[in-house]
Amino acid sequence: MYFLNRELFFPPVDETNDDGILAVGGDLSSERLLLAYRSGIFPWFEEDEPILWWAPEYRMVVFPDEFAVSKSMRNILNRNSFKITFNQNFKEVISNCSSIQRNGQKGTWITEQMMEAYCRLNEMGFAKSVEVWQDDVLVGGLYGIDLGHVFCGESMFSKVSNASKVAFSFLVEKLKSENYALLDCQVHNDHLESLGAREIHREDFMGILTSKEI
Repeated sequence: MYFLNRELFFPPVDETNDDGILAVGGDLSSERLLLAYRSGIFPWFEEDEPILWWAPEYRMVVFPDEFAVSKSMRNILNRNSFKITFNQNFKEVISNCSSIQRNGQKGTWITEQMMEAYCRLNEMGFAKSVEVWQDDVLVGGLYGIDLGHVFCGESMFSKVSNASKVAFSFLVEKLKSENYALLDCQVHNDHLESLGAREIHREDFMGILTSKEI
């Protein structure tokens, strides 16, 4: 495991430990965050921990050209009970992702420091959001980093049933229409699997990530 200083550097991703942690320390500057995502690395740490940088051996992903909206989701979308916007209220989305209560989690990894860092990336045009509205109230959404041919999903939230699924389906359909190669979902969980994500090896992920100049 590497300990980072002020130098803008990450070691090769195949040098992670058994848990998938590659490095510790550094900062959340825009330059370092963009270097991380472009190198197949993402930050993930709790409030009182140092910054941890991850590149797990297996990556949870969605291939947009394989994605098909389920019949039940298509029925939900056809009801027009939700309004969906893209990158119109990033700050509110990340704030809700930070504050939403999740089963099995005592707190949030989206700290004030993280929110400030990703809001800067949003202002630069790299961090983007999907917003789901019901009766003009923000009830769901997601955000991530847009690298041009790969979208790195970070977090999503839902205040009413199906709102995060609507955001997810909208994003994947948008990525499909714009010929994106991949939606990166980072690590496995059952909810992502139910939405159509699957694991691929880090080597395959890196091949796709570096297949086009970003």
